[in-house]
Amino acid sequence: MRARDKAAVSALRSTLAALDNAEAVPVDEAQPRGSALEQSPVGVGVTEAARRELTEHRVVDVVRAEAAERLEAAAQLTAPAHADRAARLRAEADVLLRLLDESGTA
Repeated sequence: MRARDKAAVSALRSTLAALDNAEAVPVDEAQPRGSALEQSPVGVGVTEAARRELTEHRVVDVVRAEAAERLEAAAQLTAPAHADRAARLRAEADVLLRLLDESGTA
């Protein structure tokens, strides 16, 4: 990271966001969305929802999906004008796959 590897930074930031999204709890559509103000919960943290705990297997799945998404996008960029973007996507995927290899979960 200190070498300012833009591909690594980009890949890791977006993968961390994907992991954060995977931890989100889906909104229950059965609950009413609106209610009277006087019936609203009051206090610190009442609007916070508990996050899901991801297993190591699920984290690996998310990271693999992020790498696969980049490789698929790079494969679709066949025009010479997009060669730089395709190379960057492949480099980002490589960073994620190396991360899995180094952790022994590939």
